[in-house]
Amino acid sequence: MTRTIWLASYPKSGNTWFRMLVANLSAAEKPVDINDLPERGGIASARAPFDYLTLIDSSLLVHDEIDGLRPRVYEELASGAQDDEYDKPDAVPPVRFVKVHDAYTLTPKGEPLLAGRRGADGAIVIVRDPRDVAPSLANHNRLDIDGAITLMNNADAVYCAKAGQLDSQLRQKVPSWSGHVASWLDQSDIPVHLVRYEDLQSDTKAVFRTALDFAGRPAGDEELARAVAFADFAELRRQEQDKGFSETPRRPGGLFFRRGEVGAWRDELSAEQIARIESAHGPMMRRLGYSLSADVSLARSA
Repeated sequence: MTRTIWLASYPKSGNTWFRMLVANLSAAEKPVDINDLPERGGIASARAPFDYLTLIDSSLLVHDEIDGLRPRVYEELASGAQDDEYDKPDAVPPVRFVKVHDAYTLTPKGEPLLAGRRGADGAIVIVRDPRDVAPSLANHNRLDIDGAITLMNNADAVYCAKAGQLDSQLRQKVPSWSGHVASWLDQSDIPVHLVRYEDLQSDTKAVFRTALDFAGRPAGDEELARAVAFADFAELRRQEQDKGFSETPRRPGGLFFRRGEVGAWRDELSAEQIARIESAHGPMMRRLGYSLSADVSLARSA
């Protein structure tokens, strides 16, 4: 039976890149089209699967009513149900990877929104230095960097929940950068495997291999080498510039694959912006191995 693995991350932390790596495991002679991935798991908050499997028009429900039904949708998909838009590969894959930006939360009825062990076999939790997340999030959400930091620091932040607007995705609770990461690492319903964006950048093949082993989708050296080469950042950007990308920010000159660099925050953030991020998220940053400015200063003076 196909295993379901959540690819869980705060937005702009490397989730899409990881999915591109997975998709290119099965590529043959050229990179897969970034707009037509063979991995059809989609995103957990997609509205279409909910409507199809519940036979309910979700636009007629309030957010809490939808949340109360979402666990049933994930149970059905995990058990092998298919819908009319996703999960129709030519052959059933051993592992179904599904992107998710929701924090790990409970429904109004007190059950895991993502259905716990009935919804997935585990989660690969992808994290990225929040100082690099901030400018990337600003670019994607059409905010200035201060606005992105305010969003990252907001414990009550939600996505796709604007009044009077029907999004293609269901509401997602994304309670601050730290709160989001903690919700996944501290839950005990399903096993998790942590991937830091920075480690994936520095040794893509090894870190990707370990994550695939956790997911139950081992890959050989040739597969891994091909996936790493075909999902190289330069290749992803080339495709986006040549043919566009469905997730590109909708504005002139907008790019989804913008820089992708580790530590780019050093020339993108002001001292005040760095302080805002580190003040709000210092404990979680240290927990994940990200050095704070104060730590660096102390080390230099020692």
